[in-house]
Amino acid sequence: MLKVWGRLNSINVQKVMWTLAELELAHEQVDVGGAYGGLDTAEYGALNPNRKIPVLQDGALALWESNAIVRYLAEAHGPKDGLCPADPKEKARADMWMDWQVSTLLPAITPAFHKLIRNNPDYTEEDVRTAERACADAFRILEDWLIGHDFMLGERMTMADIPIGAVTHRWFALPLGRPSLPRVEAYYRRLAERPAYAQHVMLPLT
Repeated sequence: MLKVWGRLNSINVQKVMWTLAELELAHEQVDVGGAYGGLDTAEYGALNPNRKIPVLQDGALALWESNAIVRYLAEAHGPKDGLCPADPKEKARADMWMDWQVSTLLPAITPAFHKLIRNNPDYTEEDVRTAERACADAFRILEDWLIGHDFMLGERMTMADIPIGAVTHRWFALPLGRPSLPRVEAYYRRLAERPAYAQHVMLPLT
C-alpha cells in the first residue's frame, strides 16, 4: 500500500493527499514533522536525507519533493491522459506551471504565511507588505493565463492544478490585500467544489 509521511497542515503534504484523493488511491498516512517530530530518526533519514516532508513510499520506492510525488502518482497510478496529460506538449506545459509554483508562487507567499500564521520573528510587517505585492504580481500572471481556461490546461483538471491550487487557497485564506482578479476567483470557486480539494487543502492555516 502507498504510504505518505508528513503532517496534514503542510502545504506540500496537502498536494500529495489531494492527488491521492482525486485518484481514489488507498494509502496510509503517518504524521511526522512539526510538532510530531520524527524527522531526525535513522528510519526517516533513510527515506529522505533532507529530513523534510513529504515522503511517499510505494513498495521499495521512496520519493521526496512534493511535485515529483504528484507527477509520479498521476502517471503511475492514474488513468491514461488523466491528471497526467498524455500529449508530451501538454505534459511539458503542466511541468512548467508546477515548476513556476516552486520558483515564483510559493516564495512570494511564504513570508506572509510565516509572519501572519506562524508568528515567526524572523519576518516583519514589511516582509508581509512585500509578499502582498509579490503575490499580486504572480496572481496577475495566473489571471491572464486563465483567459478561456477553467483549469490550468483547459477544461479539465490536471496535475498542473495541484500545486497552483494549493497556494491559491493560502492566498485567499491569508489576511492580505488582493487585487480584483475575477478569473482567479472563479478558478478558486471551481476548485472548492471538488470534494478532495475541500477535504485536504481548504483547511485552517496553522
